[in-house]
Amino acid sequence: KVLWWVEQKASSYKRQATSDKLPQRQTQKNTYIKIMKTKEALQITGSLSRPSKMPGFAYGIPAKECKTGSILRKVKGSTCEKCYALKGCYVFPQTQDAQYKRLNSIRHPAWVKAMTVLINSKKSKFFRWHDSGDIQDLKHLAKIFEVARRSPDVAHWMPTREAWVKPYLDRAPGNLVIRFSMPMVDQEAARSWPHTSTVVSGAGRTCPAPDQDNACGACRACWDPSVRNVAYGKHWMQQQRTAGLWPAANCRASICLKKASSYKLQASSFKLQAQICPDYITS
Repeated sequence: KVLWWVEQKASSYKRQATSDKLPQRQTQKNTYIKIMKTKEALQITGSLSRPSKMPGFAYGIPAKECKTGSILRKVKGSTCEKCYALKGCYVFPQTQDAQYKRLNSIRHPAWVKAMTVLINSKKSKFFRWHDSGDIQDLKHLAKIFEVARRSPDVAHWMPTREAWVKPYLDRAPGNLVIRFSMPMVDQEAARSWPHTSTVVSGAGRTCPAPDQDNACGACRACWDPSVRNVAYGKHWMQQQRTAGLWPAANCRASICLKKASSYKLQASSFKLQAQICPDYITS
């Protein structure tokens, strides 16, 4: 009788355990196949930026919020002394609002999924992190790693001046190239970093943009993991700062302002377009 009672109890528990597992599996399946729409993703993350001279989209946050960059801006001879992202189209109220919206959205629990949806929805297979701004903290870095993993067909490039990132490079996915931007002009590339970028005042420039209408053209060196260092020319960067943008010196805003100044025709219309600056506020 005791054996019969035990067998009956075991059979009952087994049926109960099986019935308990089924709804759980169904719930997990329904959660997994749920697809986020692009509109919903934009509401979470804000818009992507589109530097007109680059081959793809980017994601910019306020340069004022850079951790290391805010310090370097006060150092004479640093690459941040005359930050391009604090001039030109970047200082327009619409651009600033968009950048701060992106910055605040990083804390959203669905940010990784939303960014993945936006990046994978674009035809371009090249993406730049932070055409303005830089990494905020370790959580931010971990989220970028995860977005790159979820978009394996896209080549990601992230320049940074945050040296604390170095110990975590081995955790980065293979499609993400992190380049440490040397803080001083004419400073040699750090040998301890696998990928770097430098700014040179004389010979040694490797970036071809100044020779091809300030555009990337067919060059993809910044995204190429086989390229250890990319050297930008100081004078070229100054020209971009004077124009108000880097690398998109010929964005629609600059063109509109030039036309308004030279022709003095429909000036108000051109200036209005310049204020909107669609190259840097786009979905």
